[in-house]
Amino acid sequence: MEWTGLALLGLVGVGIISTGLPAAIVLIAVATFGAIIGVAAGTIEGSTLWALPSRLINLFENDLLQALPLYVMMGLLLDRLPVADALYRAGNAVLPRSPSAPLVSGMMLGALLGPMNGSVGASVLGLSRVVSPRLAAEGIPAPNRHAIIAVASTLGVLVPPSLVLILLSDAMLSAHTMAVTATGRSDRVVNTQDIFHAALVPGGIFLALCLALSWIAGRTATKLPDRERLTAGQGLLAAVALVSLIALLGGVALGYFYAVEAAAMGAFALLAAGLLTGRLRGVVLNKVLNDAIALTGALFSLLLAATTFTMVLRLLGTADLVGKMVSSIPGSDITAVAVVLSVIGVSAFVLDAFEIIFVIVPIVIPPLLIRIADARWVSVLVLLTLQSSFLLPPFGYALMMVRGVLKETVAFRSFVRSLAPFLAAQWLLLLLVLFFPQLTHVGQSSEDGSRLPAAPLSDAEFNKRLNEMIKLPEPE
Repeated sequence: MEWTGLALLGLVGVGIISTGLPAAIVLIAVATFGAIIGVAAGTIEGSTLWALPSRLINLFENDLLQALPLYVMMGLLLDRLPVADALYRAGNAVLPRSPSAPLVSGMMLGALLGPMNGSVGASVLGLSRVVSPRLAAEGIPAPNRHAIIAVASTLGVLVPPSLVLILLSDAMLSAHTMAVTATGRSDRVVNTQDIFHAALVPGGIFLALCLALSWIAGRTATKLPDRERLTAGQGLLAAVALVSLIALLGGVALGYFYAVEAAAMGAFALLAAGLLTGRLRGVVLNKVLNDAIALTGALFSLLLAATTFTMVLRLLGTADLVGKMVSSIPGSDITAVAVVLSVIGVSAFVLDAFEIIFVIVPIVIPPLLIRIADARWVSVLVLLTLQSSFLLPPFGYALMMVRGVLKETVAFRSFVRSLAPFLAAQWLLLLLVLFFPQLTHVGQSSEDGSRLPAAPLSDAEFNKRLNEMIKLPEPE
């Protein structure tokens, strides 16, 4: 029955594409179908399924999940308040007068607000409202505008404390715990802060590449941009917002704040500012709160459905099968990681980043970390692959969102041509991190990276410990 689980994964992809139903509904339906098959075949004992409620309850005891509604709330508030507009105007006013200045300013805005927006979709909405009209007025061709907004909306994925980074860090913590338990290594299990630190240098490299490419792309503009005129109020708002964002992001990256604390501080500050200025009252406030509850509910529903689905896969023995496949990949660690990243990349054609984190990562990453001890390196490579999935033609989530929000008729080939330099930079960075793991350990102390060498495992011992690792606890 192990192969049945792989068929169920394929069925999930087909269901999401062909039905148009939310991924949570498809996952629950396929998980139910798989459980029925397993019980009928005698592979799954019906009593074992009673472990699901306690598993879901334990899932929600994770304090890190408090960040989800807070980041959703911040994204909605940033879209309602004039913070993005003030920062963009200030960027254009400070940069040298050049056709490239609006593009660079838009890219910098994505890097600043992306981590606080909570999702790529929220970043696309905010950047489309603030940046796109001004780029059009400056004569930037539509394909270039679409490409800039799509890329800028994904920058927050790499900059802590983004929602994708938080969720992936939590998934990697669980996967690394399972791997360390299975192998008996004395590794220190990675935590959220480790993943934040590991992503800083690759994130900085990609941001620098994007700013350089934006400057080059600005040569297609038909005229010099007009100087942005800042009022005293806009200048003060931009200065306060910039200092606050840098302090908040820097505090999380350096370990002074936890991700949940940062999200709470940001959401409270934005909400207080909106109430004091009168921009969040009555119908507007009600709509923001309703949207926050709806989006948070969608994320939690997806998490619950994915947890149920992965439990069924483990009961069917699919996790054991995947572990044996990963352990049998010939070649070096780089080859094994590249194969697993390819699987994640293929999954991105039918699943978005959140679905990959909730469904694919818990299946393929634990056995990879049994084979490879460097969890920070693997985490950043997975993160970069997820970011690439947002921009992967033709169904990348950021691409679909930009085309849907801007509602401009742009030839897809022209769009991809404008996007190509950024995709090349992204893939170059992925290869750079793949072959130079040291980039994910810059600034890491010797104590953080210390571990005792583990004795090599025989194939029999490897399979035995893998089976122990994926075995579900008996229901009480």
